[in-house]
Amino acid sequence: MTDAPAPGAAMHALVRELYPICRSITGDGLRQTLARLGGDIPLVRHEVPTGTRVFDWTVPREWNIRDAYVKNPAGERVIDFRRHNLHVVNYSVPVHRTMTLAELRPHLHSLPDRPELIPYRTSYYKESWGFCLPHRQLEQLPDTGYEVCIDSTLEDGHLTYGECLVEGRTQEEVLISCHACHPSLADDNLSGLAVATFLAQHLAKQPRRYSYRFVFVPGTIGAITWLSRNEELTRNIRHGLVLTCIGDRASFTYKRSRRGNAAIDRAVEHVLSHADPGHKVVPFSPYGYDERQYCSPGFNLPVGCLMRSHHGQFPQYHTSADNLDFVTPQALAGAFDTLLSVFDVLEHDGHYLNLKPRCEPQLGQRGLYGATGGSGPKQVEMAMLWVLNFSDGEASLLDIAQRSGMPFAVVREAAALLERHDLLARAT
Repeated sequence: MTDAPAPGAAMHALVRELYPICRSITGDGLRQTLARLGGDIPLVRHEVPTGTRVFDWTVPREWNIRDAYVKNPAGERVIDFRRHNLHVVNYSVPVHRTMTLAELRPHLHSLPDRPELIPYRTSYYKESWGFCLPHRQLEQLPDTGYEVCIDSTLEDGHLTYGECLVEGRTQEEVLISCHACHPSLADDNLSGLAVATFLAQHLAKQPRRYSYRFVFVPGTIGAITWLSRNEELTRNIRHGLVLTCIGDRASFTYKRSRRGNAAIDRAVEHVLSHADPGHKVVPFSPYGYDERQYCSPGFNLPVGCLMRSHHGQFPQYHTSADNLDFVTPQALAGAFDTLLSVFDVLEHDGHYLNLKPRCEPQLGQRGLYGATGGSGPKQVEMAMLWVLNFSDGEASLLDIAQRSGMPFAVVREAAALLERHDLLARAT
């Protein structure tokens, strides 16, 4: 499953194409984004009407924006949505009036500790409006009158999400979820959208045991909506990952599922232990991205979250510094390859039985062991000894890989060799 080169440059090009779009939890920017992804993968788009009850939540009114600005008395746009869509508080209600700086000031948001950056702010569930700007610019605004305009609409409409199913030999599924609602934030989460899209393309060309379900949803309300409409389907989910912030230069961070020791947790941790010495593993908490919805107690799905920089814990997070330079083709390619390695573990893990369990079988006479000694067994030869010793129907190949400290791919190769020589059989 990992034989194709990772398309880092192509994924970065997709991030660059999507970056200017003003997305939100509803609206045309979200639809435009999903339509673009649908040009690369068979994406089914779902529209859920405003007012629909989804567990304890209600699908909100739909928000769209055409323009927004703050003009000084000379008619110059001192804050301009056309320059950067983070300048407007996402979900701002319409406004058009003239006001003093003192009247405008409560509606202006900045970051005094990072005075060159535009913050990202939202007002999804409380009707409000505002602008975001660098703190240095805020401090330099003259005390004069300003024309303030937000040309937006907030009215009954729909919540939109996309879904792509790559069918395998079984109905057992791996869920890959990405939030698709953030405007002009490259790592959070255009990186996740791009990597997931290219994974879906790649997996569609490979033989697969599992079916892979990719969902592209607005954060929180989108995952809640998807779960409310697919309760029966969730019984098929055996493994899952939320992908976010996987395009920057940091080492990986993996947040475990609520279960803490699910197969997906062990598979990701095993792959990272061999691929990324600087990686971190953190326990589940009910704060973060949509893993907290999939892992809520009514579902308790085995869904972890794979990141590079941890959300909320890096200075570019939710600011204009999360831009196209912050995300690199190399990091996207590394995430793509890492996820394919994780899927390879999930696809090929299994329990085996040693068919000659009384002492070691003679591997040399079968051409499976070196004819001369002195330098110790090679890695695959050592892996065969581990596989034979622990293939009692209780330990899986992943168990053996973790206990031996060997990469799963080596253990899997050893098992295949032993199976071909009638020394090993898959447990039923």
